[in-house]
Amino acid sequence: MPYDDVRGNSIDYDGDLPETAKVTIKLRGSGNRLVVARDAKIVDLMVDFSGDDAVVVIEGTTESRTGLRFSMRLGHECTVRIGENVGTETKSFIRVSEGQSVTIGEDCMIASGVAFRADDSHAIYDVRTGKRSNPAGCIDVGEHVWLGKDVVVMGGVTIGQGSVVGLRGIVTKDLPNNCVAAGAPARVVKRDVAWERPILSFREPGIPGLPRGHKKSTKYWNVTRADGD
Repeated sequence: MPYDDVRGNSIDYDGDLPETAKVTIKLRGSGNRLVVARDAKIVDLMVDFSGDDAVVVIEGTTESRTGLRFSMRLGHECTVRIGENVGTETKSFIRVSEGQSVTIGEDCMIASGVAFRADDSHAIYDVRTGKRSNPAGCIDVGEHVWLGKDVVVMGGVTIGQGSVVGLRGIVTKDLPNNCVAAGAPARVVKRDVAWERPILSFREPGIPGLPRGHKKSTKYWNVTRADGD
């Protein structure tokens, strides 16, 4: 049901949540807005609007996906956008403040324990100058990106579409499209790659290429256009 309050906070959603869905929305400030597509597959969602004038937009789920599981905390004038047909294995964490944004492109596949840290939660200062040394930064994850288990994406980072970040990778700098990155900090280890969704445990051994009858995701089969390492 749509919601509005006297502080200018609003929730725009007219879909039907399943009885098993877990949803918690905290509206601490004013002028905040949550927009959820009618067909979004919400499984577990917590949004904490800690400041004023923040926006969360969650697009729909029109393909078979694991569903959306997010814990978000937004500060003043921040934005989070989740594209169409994103799937998460377990709850992913998004933290953003100081007017920054987190964007996750359509068709992304997010494994267990992934975190998007556009801020460090607490300030760090240079003791000689008193200047702040850890400002918040935007995160932009392109379409059809696969983030492996326990990956952390830090603020100020862009990940190009079609890329893969391996187990426990920590992304601290931009990554190009159609690459595999791994490590802490994550570095490009392979370029000119593409990935597909079918789970390998259901696949017969000895097939060197795409299985017969599998429809290739042609849109995301591209050569790596930039170094970004």
